[in-house]
Amino acid sequence: MAKIGFIGLGIMGSPMAINLVRAGHTVTGWNRSPEKTAPLVEAGGSAAATIADAVRDADVVITMVPASPEVEAVAYGPDGILENVRPGALLIDHSSITPQTSVDLAENARDHGVRVLDAPVSGGEAGAVEGVLSIMVGGDKADFDAAKPVLEAMGTTIVHCGPHGSGQTVKAANQLIVAVNLEACAEAVTFLEKSGVDLKAALEVLNGGLAGSAVLTRKMENFLLHEYRPGFKVDLHHKDMGIVTEAARNVGAVLPVGAVAAQLIASARAQGWGDNDHSVLLKGVQRLSGDADA
Repeated sequence: MAKIGFIGLGIMGSPMAINLVRAGHTVTGWNRSPEKTAPLVEAGGSAAATIADAVRDADVVITMVPASPEVEAVAYGPDGILENVRPGALLIDHSSITPQTSVDLAENARDHGVRVLDAPVSGGEAGAVEGVLSIMVGGDKADFDAAKPVLEAMGTTIVHCGPHGSGQTVKAANQLIVAVNLEACAEAVTFLEKSGVDLKAALEVLNGGLAGSAVLTRKMENFLLHEYRPGFKVDLHHKDMGIVTEAARNVGAVLPVGAVAAQLIASARAQGWGDNDHSVLLKGVQRLSGDADA
């Protein structure tokens, strides 16, 4: 069992930290909004007033924050992780950020004697709550092996993808697939509804065949009820599509369908739906199809 400092207790981070407590780890959490530490404390963890307090005695530090600037903000500087964690600690970053940010973090951490893994996750809020996340990991294999007992408290598919930055590259590909799949589902739902078909029956049979997917399984209720409580926000998927677009450009990969999906997510954000679940792409398709009240 490890002493863990957990930085970032939002929609994903909070249930992940709670699952670590349930697995027997000692977890001290910090969040920019202190009230968000309450569920962790209720589960048996503890709250820290500062990042330094959260990480000072930790064997493992976990970060789960929105984007590259937030990772840099919590990692660097006199009040950040690297200046306050003990040498030899392992820093696992579950945030979805650019591969280069992960590479830079690993290089800077090495100067402090800190080991780093980039370990972004997939599975959304439900996967975090259920402890069944898919975790794609970049970094040294020995550090990955050492981290497995911690990662297994949060996920069920845990794969070492290569050196630093590899986890983030795979996560970018994941977000590309999810975006295209969401848009395909949104278009299919709109088509089915306008055709007068029993939508629930149609989605159930589709999900049992080749058209089935984790996206359709996880988002089926959103599509049926036209409710978009955030499990994964449009704002975050918009950020991730920027990452995959830039990374693809850097390696010379052409993503024509991905580019369209990125623009549709950008359109959802421009409509003011940034805090909605990304399944709100359905509303965008409905409006394009003439439903002004969607």
